[in-house]
Amino acid sequence: MKESTGFGRAVLAILWKDLAAELRGKELLSAMLVFALLVILAFNFALDLDPKTRASVTSGVLWVSFIFAGTLGLNRSMATEQDRGCLDGLLLAPVDRSAIYFGKMLANLVFMLIVEAVVLPIYSALYNVNLFRPGLLLMVVLGSVGYVAVGTLLAAMAAQARTRDMLLPLLLFPVIIPVLIAAVKGSAAFLAGSAWADVSSWVNLLLAYDVLFLAVPLMVFDFVVEE
Repeated sequence: MKESTGFGRAVLAILWKDLAAELRGKELLSAMLVFALLVILAFNFALDLDPKTRASVTSGVLWVSFIFAGTLGLNRSMATEQDRGCLDGLLLAPVDRSAIYFGKMLANLVFMLIVEAVVLPIYSALYNVNLFRPGLLLMVVLGSVGYVAVGTLLAAMAAQARTRDMLLPLLLFPVIIPVLIAAVKGSAAFLAGSAWADVSSWVNLLLAYDVLFLAVPLMVFDFVVEE
């Protein structure tokens, strides 16, 4: 019981550290927001779609903007720890190293959900598409959890490399293909008003992926951060 309490406190301490640092600097969130909005605008002008066709590609455009902005956030969150020497201090702390992972993962998830909470109403207003549907919001949350779970693990692996800005996308994008496909297909189905039977397979795939990549770091994170 005491061990689980200490683990939870360590996770919350790391989460609070990242949130407090971002509240002071506001560098990470602002960069992620600007990047996500620029991606949406770029797709709009590049594709020049009519309203009916635009509705059919909404889920793809949204998830591309989320993934790209999220990758920027993952890269900077771990790189900042490495550049300032904070990562070494965290590793020397007398806590289970998987607590470091979960603290960082929760912080990255909070940042990504904030970006999505801003992007969704802006996209809805700009393109006259109702994105505030329970099913779509469920897919956004499940997809974000799976993406951040594996992304935080790989960002910790890439943080110590000199070419980390290029290395993380190369490691991350092939691994998150199941998340991206399930999130895009499921989101499109919910936007089209499909029955639950047509969407449940994508939801189950995301749930399985989330559980898998929340369990794997418990076993491997200690090895990932070893130099």
